[in-house]
Amino acid sequence: MVHSLTRGTAAQAQAAVAQQVLRVIRQRKAIRPGRLRRHSSLSQELGFDTVDIVDIILELERRFSITIPDEVPLVHVDDFVRFVAAHAPAMRQAA
Repeated sequence: MVHSLTRGTAAQAQAAVAQQVLRVIRQRKAIRPGRLRRHSSLSQELGFDTVDIVDIILELERRFSITIPDEVPLVHVDDFVRFVAAHAPAMRQAA
C-alpha cells in the first residue's frame, strides 16, 4: 500500500512539473495550449530561435532551482519535461 502511495505521489509531482514546463514554453511565444504537444520540435514546428530556447532554459533553471548544461540535447518539448522532471529537487524528494 505504501509503495502505491509513493508511486502516486511521484506521478502527481511529475505531472505538476510537466504542466509548469509546458506553461513556461507556451508563454515564451504565446502558444495556444492545444497547439503545444510534447513531441513538438521547438525550432522546426513551433518557430523558436536560439534566444527563445535560452530564455526558456534560464526560466526553468530559476523556477526549479536546477542547472541545465549546454550539452543536454533539448530539441522537443518532451526533452525539457523529462530533464526537469529528472532533476528538479521536488521530484527527487517524491521518488
